[in-house]
Amino acid sequence: MDGLATRLKPKARRPARVKPRPVFPFTAMVGQEEMTLSLVLCAVDPAIGGVLALGDRGTGKSTAIRALAALLPPMKAIRGCRFNCAPGKPAQMCEACQQPRAPRATVPVPVVDLPLGATEDRVVGALDLERALTQGEKAFEPGLLARAHRGFLYIDEVNLLEDHLVDLLLDVAASGENVVERDGLSVRHPARFVLVGSGNPEEGELRPQLLDRFGLSVEVMTPTDLPTRMEVIKRRDAFERDPPGFCARFAPDEAGLRARILAARAALPHVAVPDAMLEQAARLCMTAGTDGLRGELTLIRVARALAAHEGASEVTLDHLRRLAPLALRHRLRRNPLDDSVATTRVARAVEEVFGP
Repeated sequence: MDGLATRLKPKARRPARVKPRPVFPFTAMVGQEEMTLSLVLCAVDPAIGGVLALGDRGTGKSTAIRALAALLPPMKAIRGCRFNCAPGKPAQMCEACQQPRAPRATVPVPVVDLPLGATEDRVVGALDLERALTQGEKAFEPGLLARAHRGFLYIDEVNLLEDHLVDLLLDVAASGENVVERDGLSVRHPARFVLVGSGNPEEGELRPQLLDRFGLSVEVMTPTDLPTRMEVIKRRDAFERDPPGFCARFAPDEAGLRARILAARAALPHVAVPDAMLEQAARLCMTAGTDGLRGELTLIRVARALAAHEGASEVTLDHLRRLAPLALRHRLRRNPLDDSVATTRVARAVEEVFGP
């Protein structure tokens, strides 16, 4: 009877794997060329410093960032690491990953949302209360900055972010690591990410220190022509009705863009920046009246990424001209005698330095 009962006993079933929800394809985005180009260039060179998208609501800002993360190939990481440490880079690893022959794995590029009401502990990490109460151990529970390492940190309505969280982001963005010292814990881990923010300028301005940390600034506007609006509606409706079929339709375009991004990453170190282009970039920033030297550095860096993406061997004047508004419009000094919008001021400076 025992043998019969054993044979009749139902076998335990393994929990079914939850399939990830389909993500709207990046190459299916309609319009918003500034935003999509900026995100692609940040994927080619994350050191550009991220993207600030200001403009109307409901224009695809969060859709674009999630679509780009889904487009990118999985990244290599240390298996089991809570900080997604990159193999082969000991200087950028946490203490647990610096042991030799650490096992490797591939993980998706993370996209982490930082909500406006997040507490400081939620952002930087804190004491793991469960382990402290049940096991009497002091252990660190990673926060949002740890999850975003080597990925994207997205902040919607970034201009409404509380000041103490802005201070945290400034410190981490400057150092590339997160330091937590509280409740008897002292933890230091890498935290390098592409910062992407969105917001409506009418609801408040960003602090200048945080504004300067964004590499690129784009203007996101609601389409005003009828054919574009109709195409947006058609594609979104088609995706919601049949997500797998819609994604399959754009799969070749996604694969092509992914290949171009990977090729641009490989070519990036070999793109030359002639001294003449450095001079033109510096002259443009002086004419436009940008604060500090980060404008020139960002303009050269993003121009190099664009050249690599387009298969060029060196940065040209055309690259600088096309990217000047993205890199400089949010770095201009206030001029009480000139009430023109920033984009117009940059365009005037480009024409004055580079010619019509």
